[in-house]
Amino acid sequence: MFDISPLTWGVTIGFIILLLAVDLVLAAARPHHVGFKEATAWSVFYIAVAIGFGVWFGLQYGNTAGTEYFAGYIIEKSLSVDNLFVFVIIMSTFAVPDKHQHKVLVFGIVLALIMRAAFIALGASLISLFSFTFLLFGLLLLYTAVQLFRHRNEDPDIESNVMVRGARRFLPVSEGYIGGRLFAKEDGRRVVTPLFIVLIAIGSVDLLFALDSIPAVFGVTEEPYIVFTANAFALLGLRALFFLVKGLLDRLVYLSAGLAIILAFIGVKLILHWGHVDINESIPEISTPVSLGVVLGVLAVATVASLVKTRGLSDEKAHAGSLTATKTTAKDEPRE
Repeated sequence: MFDISPLTWGVTIGFIILLLAVDLVLAAARPHHVGFKEATAWSVFYIAVAIGFGVWFGLQYGNTAGTEYFAGYIIEKSLSVDNLFVFVIIMSTFAVPDKHQHKVLVFGIVLALIMRAAFIALGASLISLFSFTFLLFGLLLLYTAVQLFRHRNEDPDIESNVMVRGARRFLPVSEGYIGGRLFAKEDGRRVVTPLFIVLIAIGSVDLLFALDSIPAVFGVTEEPYIVFTANAFALLGLRALFFLVKGLLDRLVYLSAGLAIILAFIGVKLILHWGHVDINESIPEISTPVSLGVVLGVLAVATVASLVKTRGLSDEKAHAGSLTATKTTAKDEPRE
């Protein structure tokens, strides 16, 4: 564990909140279609910020700390691409107007950060109290990996989401998006707009993603500060990345399989660490540099293989993958 001062925590959180506030202000003040140039500029900016932070962190706290941060960041960044798949599905399902997608994504990222901060605090507390938490996290990741691989050619059924169905059942919902507001008045009564339902859908999906992404990053570091910053900087660039690569996502047909392999690998790493600590020190552990190499290697192979597979094949479509079997599959209903 590294000695991270309360001042460092405070400055870091303040900086992340500042970046989020800028995004929120831009989304609220000027709803617009985000073009390729703008998305590229913001993506480069957020990646530069994440790399700059990692360089500073490594210089300040040592090479081990820097390696753990970059490994955690790359894992979270790769898992966040699966978030993008689901965001595309949600935007299509609810026919979110192009000019309001920026706002939806920023709110979604804020919700994801809040949920993950809570999970990080809980996970860090459990690890400090019970070493077998590593075993539980490892088994959770192995289960998630198996389910994701089994249903890699399916998309989550957003319409059947329990929270979405409940919101539609108990809340009055307006017909249109009414200027991109969450709440409005229609025929003299208070109503929620479809944008509110979209945020519920994204929030519930964010909760599911937190259940595998937090244990995954704990697989490369036990330091809550690194877990938090790796998650935060990976998520901050998600809004720009959505607009930059949403046209490319359909071609990443092997990404879900690749992510399943990464989750399974980290699950095994956590179980080996638990065995090394609690059973016998002769049980080998997987180092962070090896983990970083495996993650980068799997992502590279999955990406290249996907692009080769879909070259010239317009009917080949990638899917987010689902943790449970869904009623609708790619063959039944193509993605818009």
